[in-house]
Amino acid sequence: MVSTTHRDAGVEGVEGGVGVTALMVAAARAIETYRHDTLVRDIYAEHFVLAAPASAGWPVRLQQVPDRDANPLWGRFARYFGLRTRVLDDFLLRSVHTGNARQVVLLGAGLDSRAFRLDWPSGCVIFEIDREGVLAFKNKVLDGLSATPRAARVPVPVDLRADWVAALADAGFDTAAPSVWLAEGLLFYLPAIAEEFLIDTVDRLSTEGSALAFEVKLDKDLMEYRDSPLYTSTTQQIGIDLLSLFDREPRPDSAGALESKGWATSVHTPFDFTRRHGRGPLPEDNDALAGNRWVFANRP
Repeated sequence: MVSTTHRDAGVEGVEGGVGVTALMVAAARAIETYRHDTLVRDIYAEHFVLAAPASAGWPVRLQQVPDRDANPLWGRFARYFGLRTRVLDDFLLRSVHTGNARQVVLLGAGLDSRAFRLDWPSGCVIFEIDREGVLAFKNKVLDGLSATPRAARVPVPVDLRADWVAALADAGFDTAAPSVWLAEGLLFYLPAIAEEFLIDTVDRLSTEGSALAFEVKLDKDLMEYRDSPLYTSTTQQIGIDLLSLFDREPRPDSAGALESKGWATSVHTPFDFTRRHGRGPLPEDNDALAGNRWVFANRP
């Protein structure tokens, strides 16, 4: 467990840059949790938002947003994060309940609370990889709530730009056993070469029966959407300029790379799942979500 005795270790990881986006997603999950037609319940999400100075005053209920669902950030964008959480929850649970994989690796875990929320089968181990400051803040909040994980939870405090493979091995990851991997809201921020390395590494560490889900953006030019309501409202309302955080290099074909290595993949738009669940964002003009894709892969 990461030490949380020093104040900086408890908040610095979520006070700026990419780290603060984890608070934005937590606020979205809190709002989703208390909708009458919720797709996912995360009772821990609001506590992360309320505990961090960076998110002081942010809404954690839709009733706290004056224009409710008409608000591009706390309405449509928040609903997107709720849908994404539900879809990836379903992927993880389906993967561990229908196969032999009992190792789950959350790459860039952020303020995800799946180790505490989901119905894991016996013997599951959840490895949470993220920067030390992020995990320290997360641990501090969860400890304060006396939260109990529903599977063995192993925080792995390491930056994904460092030797996270060695850190994961030291934490007890078994390369000879099937594993389930998740990169949620992560690859947007990585250079193309780092995404290629991550995908190659997951392939190398995964035996038969493993699975992987990740999120990518396929926009040819992100700046085409610089005036999108999602981006402008996020900047104006909470001071997060997502376009300054996203890597703007041309993206690699990670789904194709996995297929060439023998994985079976499927690629979906978020709107596919909006239609499936009857809730979530649908396409609109000048849509910053137009290039988003959710990729699911299995190693037979």
